[in-house]
Amino acid sequence: MKDLKTTYGNMGEMSASETLAISAKAKELKAKGIDVCVMSAGEPDFDTPQIIKQACADALMAGKTTYTPSDGIMELRTAIAKKFAEENGIQTTPQQVIVSPGAKFSDFIAVAALCGPGDEVIIPAPYWVSYPQMVKAAGAKCVFVPTRVENNYEVDPADLEAAVTDKTRLMILCTPSNPTGAVYRREALEKIAEIAVRRNFMILSDEIYEKLVFDADKPHISIASLNPRIADLTVTVNGFSKAYAMTGWRLGYLTAPLWLAKKIGALQSHLTSNATSFAQYGALKALEAGAEECEKMRKVFAERRELICSLLDKVPGTKTFRPSGAFYVMIDISSFGVPSVEFCNRLIEEANVAAVPGLGFGAEGTIRISYACSDDTIRKAISRLAEFCAKLSNDK
Repeated sequence: MKDLKTTYGNMGEMSASETLAISAKAKELKAKGIDVCVMSAGEPDFDTPQIIKQACADALMAGKTTYTPSDGIMELRTAIAKKFAEENGIQTTPQQVIVSPGAKFSDFIAVAALCGPGDEVIIPAPYWVSYPQMVKAAGAKCVFVPTRVENNYEVDPADLEAAVTDKTRLMILCTPSNPTGAVYRREALEKIAEIAVRRNFMILSDEIYEKLVFDADKPHISIASLNPRIADLTVTVNGFSKAYAMTGWRLGYLTAPLWLAKKIGALQSHLTSNATSFAQYGALKALEAGAEECEKMRKVFAERRELICSLLDKVPGTKTFRPSGAFYVMIDISSFGVPSVEFCNRLIEEANVAAVPGLGFGAEGTIRISYACSDDTIRKAISRLAEFCAKLSNDK
């Protein structure tokens, strides 16, 4: 007789999120009264803007508490289609837009609807920890393509070309990037698009950090905006968590070619019914009137980037990639000869700083820290990191 405790399906093999595990450990220590600098979570430290909360509250009090269409309320999908056209240069329709409970779910449901056993999915490394797990859950195979810091962590066209086979179904692209903060340049996107069109595979473009960009020479560009051929091969994912400080609201969205949007919508109808009804009205207000608040937060993150990068330049034994977007920094700790998991475990235990090991991002020898926290926390954390690294250097 089979052992039910050791047999499971594809989704039962998924490992826990490394970022959430570190954050949970930090919260456990803080609950004991320990002063921990939490630099691990990808969550803005701002409250959701009041106008957005009020729109949600108004919808709740107005009785907007019943099921909605599984793809989302039409008002929101129409606003999203307009946003894609005006801000991203992506021509789409409300029928091609799916509102989901979080951009993470939007990513997953797109992978699940498109890929299965026998398919290969190209994932540039470093990658967000959840992408490989999503691919495995769908029964497909991950094909990792390493990128290099000296090339802005952009996929080299030759490396991408070499990774493509007749089984390649999808490539996952994240720009601005979690975990590196890299923003893909137009010329890099054009080369990826040319290969995708010529070799006939889809692109899943995760653009959840699109509004958090800081350098004029590296603006956010949606790959689906480049030309109609790549648009027909692209699923563009976005959401409200990062730009509008709405992480707990769990609202994401995507647009896809109509044939695929129908498949995604059908799958979502069985898995979630719909995203929370009254929350969707808050999201609608975010698109209609949240730009000013979003820009205020972006400017604060830009200032924090300058602060944290200036401080990290002085940390012994490390090298830092200067991010152009999102709110993360990748730090090269390979000089210490300590595995990233051990490094982060010791960092939180000995210095009370929570960081995420690069191993989970496919980037051993690095750690990722978030600057979605106060200036005081940044200064304290980097001071502790510097002392910790100095001690490691002396112990070598």
